[in-house]
Formats: sequence, structure tokens, C-alpha cells
Amino acid sequence: MTWLVFSYSLPSKAQSSPRVALWRRVRRLGAITLAGGIHVLPARDEDLEAFQWLAEEVQQAKGEAVVMRVEQFEGLSDADLIECFRRARAEDYAALEAQASTLEERPRSRLKAEERRRVRERLERLRRQHAEVARIDFFDAPEGSLVAAHLARLAQMLAAGEASSAVVTPAAIQAYRDRRWVTRPRPHVDRLACIWLIRRFINPAAVIRYANTPDTDEVAFDMRHGTFSHRGNLCTFETMVTAFGLDDPSLHLMGEIIHEIDLRDGRYIHPETAVIDAVLKGWLLMGFSDQELETHGVALFEGLYTAFARGGRPKPAGKRA
Repeated sequence: MTWLVFSYSLPSKAQSSPRVALWRRVRRLGAITLAGGIHVLPARDEDLEAFQWLAEEVQQAKGEAVVMRVEQFEGLSDADLIECFRRARAEDYAALEAQASTLEERPRSRLKAEERRRVRERLERLRRQHAEVARIDFFDAPEGSLVAAHLARLAQMLAAGEASSAVVTPAAIQAYRDRRWVTRPRPHVDRLACIWLIRRFINPAAVIRYANTPDTDEVAFDMRHGTFSHRGNLCTFETMVTAFGLDDPSLHLMGEIIHEIDLRDGRYIHPETAVIDAVLKGWLLMGFSDQELETHGVALFEGLYTAFARGGRPKPAGKRA
């Protein structure tokens, strides 16, 4: 592997605040520190740029800095360095796990509305912190997925008793692989997400028609009396995820964002929601055709899913009170 090395020194009379700020910046990049005070990252373009900006800041503070590419460290193999990165992230995840365990000890069933709201907010903070650690978890420390699963369980337990009472009939993916699909014209958030779900998990080449009335051989979704539609307080995307038994934390997180944009009932808190909502509205205002909306929507939700699945965001968050 190729590694990036960043080393710097500040004037001895320099104030402590720049030193602390630089240390925090290096830490947030996910760098490990080796003997001699050198900081190491995998050789990625974005990390090279980050180190270069830090070097410029050091020089502006009258210090000295150097950024290097290193093919091999004497006495340290690539495997040794990778293990150092994993240990560093394991420590970060351990701190989150401790907080999650403390949160789990609270008797959720007895919480009053205000207390429940505060617990949800703490859970969302933990998810954001997990996302920050996952962003710099370059070598997939196994503790990361364990903490993500723990946080997902907490969200599900916290929502117990508040979930929709609607019954969703299970559906076998195999039975729908060769079916034709239909939904209403001018697809928006819920329908676009369902189209992505169909193409991603059921049939990449699925035929999807836009019409107000389905033919007898078509599977209608997000339509009145459709095979898959809103059930209780679930949007159609959530209904389909539940029906097909797609037990993927990233899909549940996406479902919360889609739910909030579609139903606007204030149940879920996610920073991505407003941005995705604005983008989708922009497409409608631009007069995109149904096919253009589908193409852009599939790309949007594929990117969102990939980001969540690879640790770009924590898995499902808590609800609002």
C-alpha cells in the first residue's frame, strides 16, 4: 500500500490554541500517530488534500510542515499499520457502545413523553457520532457493525408500542421477479424510492408503467387499492420493505427519510431530509418527464443507499415525540 505522512512543528513560543486545533483536526481526519509524532493516513486524494491544507496552515503560523507519500515503513508492515487503524477505531466505537449501553438501561416503557423525546435525541446524537467514526474507519473495524446493530435495536425498542398497527402481508420476491408494475404518473419521493427498490432488489429490468388505472396483470404500487400502498402510518416504501422481509438497517433509515418527506408527520429526524426534499421538488419544477424522474430518482436512492451501507450515516434514527 501507499501511505500519506504528515509531520509538522510550530515555533516554541506559539500559543497552545493552534497546537490543540491542529491535533483535533488531525484526529478528525482519522490519522494514526506513530513514533516521532508523524501522522499517517491511507493514500487517498481527499486525505492528501486535507494534509496539504493543514501544512499550509502550519506555514501561515510560522511553523514547518511536510507531506509525503511512503511506500513502506521500516519495521512496520501494511498489516501492522492497518491493525493500528482498526485499534484506534475500536476505541472510538467502544466509547459509543458504553453510551449506548447506558441508554439501554433506561426503562423505556415507563418514560414520559418529554423523557422519551430526550432519549430519542441522545440516540440520534449517538448515530451522528457513529457516522463520524465510520467515515474514518478505513479498514472496517468489526466493532463498527456491532455498534450500528446495537443502535438499530435501541431505535426499534424505543419505538415499540408506537409502531403502526397495520398488518403487512408477507410477499416472496421470487413471485414478483417477472411481474409488470404500474404506478401513478409524475412519480415523487415514495414512488421513486419504490421504483429503486424494485430495480435494486426484485428485478433490475422490471417493466414499470405510469398510468392512473392498472391493467389486470400489473402490480400496482402507491395507488389506491394497490398491491403495495400505504398501510396504517407506513408509506409505500416502508410497506414494501416490510412485505419483502428486507431486514437491512440502511433500508430502514431510508424509509424514515422517505416517510418524513411523504407524510410530513414529524416522526423522524434526519439532516438529509430537507436536502433530498428540495432536490425532488426541483426536478418537478424543472418539468422532468416521468422517465427522467425515474432515472434521476433511481440514481439518487442508489447513492443514498450506498452511502448508508458503507457507513456514510448511522443506521435508523429515533423518532420525534
